[in-house]
Formats: sequence, C-alpha cells, structure tokens
Amino acid sequence: MQRLLAWWLFNVRGWKIEGKFHYDLPKSIMIVAPHTHIVDFFLGLAIRKKLHLEFIHFLGKRELFWPPLGWFLRSLGAYPVNRTHHQNMVDQVVGVFNKKESFHLALSPEGTRKKVTKLKSGFYHIAKNAHVPIVMVGFDFPGKKVVFAEPFFISEDEKAAMHKIVQFFKGFRGYLPHLGITEDLVS
Repeated sequence: MQRLLAWWLFNVRGWKIEGKFHYDLPKSIMIVAPHTHIVDFFLGLAIRKKLHLEFIHFLGKRELFWPPLGWFLRSLGAYPVNRTHHQNMVDQVVGVFNKKESFHLALSPEGTRKKVTKLKSGFYHIAKNAHVPIVMVGFDFPGKKVVFAEPFFISEDEKAAMHKIVQFFKGFRGYLPHLGITEDLVS
C-alpha cells in the first residue's frame, strides 16, 4: 500500500522532495509541519517509503496497541507511549532515545491538526534532554513539495529555538492553509 501511495504522489501527482535526510545521523527528532489534515499522515507514509525511511517512528497512544491493530501500527512506525497524567511523556521518549543506538522520531510541533496559538514544547525538551538534533520537514501543498532542512542542535534558549522553527515553517501551506504556522506564534 505504501509503495503504491508513494508512486501515486510522486509520479502521478507530481510531488517533489527538496533537501535531504542525513542517513548518517544515528538519532534525530523530525518535526514535520504544518499538520492541518489527516492527509499529512499519508504523505508522511509515502515519504518514508520513497526515501527508505522505514526506521522513522511516530508516537501512538499505548491503548491502541492491542493485537492485531498494534502489529499494524508498529509496521507503520508507531511507538507506544503512556499519555496519562502520572507519566511524563518527555521522560519516556528521552528514555527510549537513551536505550537505543539508533532512533528517529517524527513529531508535529503543533501537536494537533487544529489551529494553535503556540507550538508544543515537548519536542524541544526531548531533543535537549536526549542530546539529539532536530530535522525540520515542511509540507507545501500548493507547491507539491516536501522540504528537508539541515539538522541542528537546539540551544538552551527555547525562545530563540522556537523563533528559528517558526521562521522555517511560516512559508509552508498545509492542506488546510488557514490552520498553518504563522509568525504570531513567537511572542
């Protein structure tokens, strides 16, 4: 299914990829935006297949990982996490990074498909605490392109890091453009 989806999007629909993924990175957090529609998930699956990035994971609620759905989700790259109030998800994910020699995780900096007034900071804290670089990946639906930025390590200055991230993503238009990332997300 993923191979057919990748073929259709990149050969029939005309999507292009700009920039590159650095396969020599043993670990990274990929922040992918704007995330405005469920279609983004399928575009992500197509990119994973086209670029042979099947080793990249995304997070899923632990409650969804019962057989056979859990097997299917894992085959797509899902990684189960406990999202209860008593469990710190940042610490859980940092623990996974620390246990593995190689681990790549894709997240949406918005944390939702809805319009946000502020980016979530979980990815920032995971990258900082696990000492892994961030790779920004922008989806531009009008231009039919996926853009990979160069990896970077975040600084201790969260506000400066968020400003850099917003500056990169503000030019991309998602499937629903009015829900995208705009300059006003940096205060």
